[in-house]
Amino acid sequence: MPVRRAEAEWKGSLVEGSGRLKLSSGAFEGPYSFKSRIEEGQSTTNPEELLGAAHAGCFTMAVTMQLSRKRITLRRIRTIANVELDKVGEGFAITRIELQMEADVSGIDERAFQAIALEAKQNCPISKALAGTEIHLTAKLLTTASA
Repeated sequence: MPVRRAEAEWKGSLVEGSGRLKLSSGAFEGPYSFKSRIEEGQSTTNPEELLGAAHAGCFTMAVTMQLSRKRITLRRIRTIANVELDKVGEGFAITRIELQMEADVSGIDERAFQAIALEAKQNCPISKALAGTEIHLTAKLLTTASA
């Protein structure tokens, strides 16, 4: 399996400085800052936002894999990851991640869907890497008239 690489560069002090993040794939390069970690409305990203994107993507792929293995038809999955950064002692910690997923899937009942979602939450590689963090899941099965 390939090794994925990302780069970070920082200039200046923690509070007033800023940096750039770059993915080796070229899919993303952009600014990040301390202010974007602790203030709303900043136009730069932060490590928690990127971690949330990685977790949402990984979890969504894990659900898709489980559904595909069962030959269950998937129309669409959307996952939001809310990552909480809190002051803990003298520093900061990611204290909770809330995964909110909606899936438009046919050929599955609610119980089986919830079991797949829970399995994906527990076993996607990002969830495993974050084993020391409280991770909550809300999984909503959508049904459409065209099913």
